[in-house]
Amino acid sequence: MNYHYPNGRRYIPKQPGSVPAKGDKKLTYSNRGMTLEDDLNETNLFYLEQKLAVIHKKPTPVQIVQVDYPKRSAAVIKEAYFKQASTTDYNGVYKGKYIDFEAKETRHKTAFPLKNFHEHQIRHMETVLHHGGICFIIIRFSATEEMFLLPADQLIAFWNRMKIGGRKSIAKKEIIECAHPIKLGFRPRIDYIKIIDYLYNLTG
Repeated sequence: MNYHYPNGRRYIPKQPGSVPAKGDKKLTYSNRGMTLEDDLNETNLFYLEQKLAVIHKKPTPVQIVQVDYPKRSAAVIKEAYFKQASTTDYNGVYKGKYIDFEAKETRHKTAFPLKNFHEHQIRHMETVLHHGGICFIIIRFSATEEMFLLPADQLIAFWNRMKIGGRKSIAKKEIIECAHPIKLGFRPRIDYIKIIDYLYNLTG
């Protein structure tokens, strides 16, 4: 079955532990073959197993465009497209608080392009904040293997700056000033809950 992204590109699933293509940046042993999504899924599973939090990745909506019916009792999907996500990637609950966040990787070394987001995602984050939820983004600079947690209100401020003619990216130095660094660990891989505890005084 063929899946396609909203831009028409065919989806080719990455195999865990796959060898980088020729010319790709060499990966460190600690995260070889692991994407940001892989690391977050592993982290969320750890949180679930330890009964710390219940946070899941939302399934990507799919639009089916071709179905074959080889027999009356069965249908085979032959072609489908991933729809553009209308909200964020992850949500759940932690210590009675609603958690909602997006995760993005960039190959840029000095800035994070705001084109990685869509207007409806920003509006969704605003709504989550309005209702008292905890909302943020996790950014990974793949070239340097640096990760940051940026609160949604900061992202929204940068987005609004762009909308009135400001720069179309967030400078890395601005991220360092506004965001919170996350070190890649073992279990959990990306311990973002530790930062949530600090930001929202949930350690008690």
